[in-house]
Amino acid sequence: MQRNLQAFSKERFDLLVIGGGIYGACVAWEASLQGLSVALVEKSDFGGGTSANSLKIVHGGLRYLQTADFKRMRESIRERQTLMRIAPHLVHPLPILVPTYGHGVKGKTALSIALKINDLLSYDLVFAPSRDDRHLQNPQKRILSGRVISPEICQRLAPGIDAQGLTGGAIFYDAQMYNSERLTLAFVQSAAQAGATVANYLAVVDFLHTRGQIQGVSVQDTLSGEQFEIRAKAVVNTSGPWLNQVLGLLPTPCPKQPFARAMNLVLRRSLFDTYAVALKSPSGQSNSDDLRQQGSRMLFVTPWRGRSMVGTAYSVCGQDPDHWQVTDAEIEAFLTQINQAYPSAQLTRADVAFVHSGLLPQSGVSKSGDPRLTKQYQIQDHSRDGYSGLFSVVGVKYTTARDVAQKVIKRVFRSWGQTSPPSRSAVTPLSGGNIADMDLFLQQAMAQQLPNLVPQTLDPQTLQSLTYNYGCAYRDMLSYARGEPDWVLKAQTRYAVREEMAQTLSDVLFRRTELASAGDLSTDNAQLCAEVMAEELGWSHTQKQQQLNLTTRPSFATV
Repeated sequence: MQRNLQAFSKERFDLLVIGGGIYGACVAWEASLQGLSVALVEKSDFGGGTSANSLKIVHGGLRYLQTADFKRMRESIRERQTLMRIAPHLVHPLPILVPTYGHGVKGKTALSIALKINDLLSYDLVFAPSRDDRHLQNPQKRILSGRVISPEICQRLAPGIDAQGLTGGAIFYDAQMYNSERLTLAFVQSAAQAGATVANYLAVVDFLHTRGQIQGVSVQDTLSGEQFEIRAKAVVNTSGPWLNQVLGLLPTPCPKQPFARAMNLVLRRSLFDTYAVALKSPSGQSNSDDLRQQGSRMLFVTPWRGRSMVGTAYSVCGQDPDHWQVTDAEIEAFLTQINQAYPSAQLTRADVAFVHSGLLPQSGVSKSGDPRLTKQYQIQDHSRDGYSGLFSVVGVKYTTARDVAQKVIKRVFRSWGQTSPPSRSAVTPLSGGNIADMDLFLQQAMAQQLPNLVPQTLDPQTLQSLTYNYGCAYRDMLSYARGEPDWVLKAQTRYAVREEMAQTLSDVLFRRTELASAGDLSTDNAQLCAEVMAEELGWSHTQKQQQLNLTTRPSFATV
């Protein structure tokens, strides 16, 4: 995947996608698979915004049972299975434990019934997959039936939870992304491999239009300052929190979409080893005026790379998406909230390794001032606003981005008076994902060790990390290894620059490798990556130092 800016001016594309988060990446991939000529531009780096901010859970939609929304529930289950099918290296089953108290709608009996309904609704998608889903029949990708457990077992699985009134627990299975940043990147890479022209660090600065017909955009390369035009038959705006900014470039601005702030914490230690655990957060206001607690709700503690992630905290955002950041007071308030829900944790600021934050679509504000999140995605055809050929997407879930992209492309074809070809994105492996059995693949990788590619034997933990991040492409990455100290990280950095369009040090540290996203970044590793990138991109000493300084800015939320 090469950053070739000249390629954007050589043709008039069928489709231009603005925004390289998960929704833009999925739209570009879907359109490319359906034979369209596609351009994708991203103002910073692919997946550098809200797409990286989550608990990494791929939700099957169990919570939709509360509103009997069976359609959305099956949609979520189907997309969870799809992600495990097309990205088996990056998406894996995750058991979730919900302690039960009392005998109401969230009691043990009610949840037992909910689990049975969940199993029934997902039977054909999960428990009786077709022959095309042979990979989902292997143990590593198996989603087990839900079950209820006794109070004793619940306390053993989640030691330290509140025992007063505990009636047991409910266990069900969803899935988890090992690396959400690389999953977004895999969609972008796959689009490029299918023929899309893609580039990061291209900011849209204006729309091209004639008599209400959108004909493309003007962009600026934020690295060089160069400006040029990209022409397209249709434009899809998937810019996420920058939706309003992009639409604000039109002569007559469209109605604005409000956004809420979301925050998840990565802890330096693991609170629960195997299960993601739902904790009931006590009602009442927090100590921060900025971070309001939405009454009594569930917090989730998820195990991730030997640590724990906790989320999610929400607050209203009235700031520019380019200039807001999580404050110290908000972090402290959230830690207080977590400690109230799980006193055994006794968390302090020193336990926080990293803060994931992002902006989510907001539908309104409650009487107490808390944000109400938008529950359903939106596909907006701006021909109603006088701009034919322009569409905007407001996405609400990482899990269902591929399905929404499929609907977007159908809408685009329909605007042309055509019918879209059958979609193949649910059965086509993503870049690195052509793996039938992940456990067997890892075993074979450990047995082979590729002595002709690498200077020395890889330890099992490092090899698992590489196969989980790169899938079957890990061999390609290792081809950049040389006989030198720290050869694995240097190979990853070279590969990121030459094959994955990494342009800044932050791209490598936060999104191409797993060095910083869990708070493991060290000064030595940052320096090493900067040295390799300086060689690859011809940075001066001053440029290299500037890149190192940028990775320590507060906006990156490392603590």
